[in-house]
Order: sequence, then C-alpha cells, then structure tokens
Amino acid sequence: MRGTVEQWLRLAGLKELALEASTTLVLLFAVLALALIVDFLVRKVLLRFATALAKRTRSQWDDKLLEHRAFHRSAHIVGALVVYALAPAIFANWPTLNAIIRNVLEAYVVLVALLAMTGALRAFLDVYQGKHPESRVPMRVLVQATIIVMWFVGLIVVIAILIDQSPTVLLGGLGAMTAVLAIVYKDSLLGFVAGIQIASNDLLRKGDWIEMPDYNADGDVTQIGLTTIKVQNWDKTITSIPSYAIITDSFKNWRGMSESGGRRIKRAIQIDMNSVEFCTQDMIDRFRKIDDLKDYIDEKQRELEDWNAKRKIDDTVLVNGRRMTNLGTFRAYLVSYLRNHPMINQDMTFLVRQLPPAADGLPIEIYVFSGDKRWAAYEDIQSDIFDHILAVIPEFDLRVYQHPSGKDVQEVASLGQGLGEAHHNPGG
Repeated sequence: MRGTVEQWLRLAGLKELALEASTTLVLLFAVLALALIVDFLVRKVLLRFATALAKRTRSQWDDKLLEHRAFHRSAHIVGALVVYALAPAIFANWPTLNAIIRNVLEAYVVLVALLAMTGALRAFLDVYQGKHPESRVPMRVLVQATIIVMWFVGLIVVIAILIDQSPTVLLGGLGAMTAVLAIVYKDSLLGFVAGIQIASNDLLRKGDWIEMPDYNADGDVTQIGLTTIKVQNWDKTITSIPSYAIITDSFKNWRGMSESGGRRIKRAIQIDMNSVEFCTQDMIDRFRKIDDLKDYIDEKQRELEDWNAKRKIDDTVLVNGRRMTNLGTFRAYLVSYLRNHPMINQDMTFLVRQLPPAADGLPIEIYVFSGDKRWAAYEDIQSDIFDHILAVIPEFDLRVYQHPSGKDVQEVASLGQGLGEAHHNPGG
C-alpha cells in the first residue's frame, strides 16, 4: 500500500526528498478518514440495531445500556482498531513514532472500554434496583466500589502502556505516593472500606429506620453510597451521613423491631402513694364484679385466708398477716386486661411492674409489645391502652399523681379564701 502511494506521488512530480514524509501524511489522512467512516457506520448500525431491539423486547437491559451509553462508547473501539491495524504500514520507516502511536491507541481502547464497562455496571444497578426495589443488599455500594477498583486498575494499565513499562513496575513506584493519595482521597478510601464492612456485616440496608443524633438523622435510609448515606427524616428533610461514620460512631437501627413480632410499648403511670390502701370487704365485693378480676379475687382470697389461718394471724389488726391492696389488685387487673388484649403480642416480653417510688409518685410500668408494628397503628394501640388505664384507675380508689397545675392552684386559693372568710365571720 505504501509503495503504491509513493508511485502516485512520483508521477505527480513530487521530489524524492519530500516523498517519504508526504507518503506518510497521505496514508495517515487516508487511514484517519477510513477510521472515521468505519466509526460512523458502526455507530449507526450498532445503535440502530440496539434501539430497535430495545423497542421489541420487554427486558430492561437493552434500554438501560442505551441510557448509560454503553453501546455508544463501545462503538468507538472499532475505529481505533482500524488505525491500530494499519499503523505499521503508515509508519514503516518511523519505528519510534509507530510505537508511540500504537501505545496511544492501546491506551485509548482501554479508556473507552472502561467507559463502556462503567455504563454497563450502572445499567446493571438500575435494572437490579428496578426488579428488587425492596432489596436489602447495598448494591449501589458494591457497584461503586467495583467501578473505583476497575478504574484504578485501568488507569494503571493506561499509564503503563503510555510509558511502555510493566504495570507491576508502576505499582511498585506508587509506594512513595501512598501518603499523599491517602490524604487527598481520605473520604473516598474510608468510605470504600466502610462500604465493604457495611455490606459484609449487614450493618445497614436500604429502608432501615435509623437514629443518629450526632448527625440529626432520624428516619429511613434511602440510599447507601460509597462515601455518603442518605436518610429521609420523618419531617421529609434529607440528612447525608459519611459512610465511615456508620463504622466509627454509634447509631440505633430499628430493623430488629421491624423484623420481630411486635413493637415495644414501655410507659409508666405515676400513682399517688397517698391513695394506696388495704382493700375493704366492700372493695373486694366491687372488684369481684369486674370480669378480668373475678378469678383472681377468688384465688387470692383463698390463698391469703389459708396463709393467715395457718399462722393464726389476728386479723382484727390490719397490719397483721397478708391482705389485698387496691394497688396490687390494680396491677393484677392490668395483667389480665393486657393478656386478653387482641393487639398485644403474647409471645414477647410481657411485664406490668412497680418501679421505685419517687418524689412524683409510684410508677407502674407497662412493658409489652404491640402486634402491629406500623407507626400509626402502634400509636393508636398504645393510646387506647393508656386511655383505658387512666379511666379505670379511680375504680380502684387510686389517684394519678401529677404536679399542681393552674386549676389545682386556683382550687387551693379558693379553699383558703373560704376558710379565711369563715374565720373572720365565725357567727356565720
């Protein structure tokens, strides 16, 4: 081919001195034109075929590959290969330039392949997330990590090709740059390591409800990236958290609750200790009429009578022996009421307990799990239970303790005023 071009140029009257350079330039422009034509034709044919195929198939793969330009980028490789194949003929008398051109073309092909594979990986991520929207696998982190590793290796290969050295030699020379790279890409490196730990240890999944007060995050995880994690808070704001913070800082993940059989109800009611007393017979007779207490009252009465009789207790004195109290009976009622509640999970922790008394009363704590874990339903169940408890407390001659409010102060003031008037007017 080169000889033919030289013969044409001689016939055109070109002098021998400029013949070699002119031949090389003519061949170069001809090959470049051929490469551009081939590149244009390949892109037209390949893209038209891929577009037509995407319209006919139901698969999302071809659509996403087109969207992320994986086919567009791959098509550019063919033109580069044409130049690469014909370069020895063009630069036959220029071996050094031929080697440089071929190295540049090899590096170009590697870069285009990296771009195409990046598009393919992003297409895979879109297809996966479309088919598995509720997937707990942090696929975005894995894909981003794969892309980073792929580009790191690819760029090492490109540089090695351009300087005509082995990649292993180049990697050995990078040791001195490690400290600089670690500082410049600190967040990316920490995020990369954190992403691997998050994925391997299943610390966090998309859709998890997490609380991280240090970052004002309290909501659902919407995205797990290589360097950041996005959380949609309950007020619909978005909080971005560095991925490595999940490893280095503490956070609360509510996934265990969502995967369990219930959601915890843990709340106490403060009882006024001045209202606690032994049960009188009238109170016992009244309590016995409560369906949830009838069996308990009968059994407890027999137990206490037997216990006192065996020890010949003088029951004319209240403090002697064992007796029922309105507070103990109230606790028994709560146990029976919650045991029969249809929305309480009976297979999980179940406690009605008395906490240490304090200045603001005697706490009676409910520690159970609702059967419905949905937030709104859970709040309804919890509210219904405590609405009922607050309403029945007076039936046991108990009082709820609360700090004096405006109305309480007014009543005391009115009482004091009335007593004062009676004192000043003793005769009525």
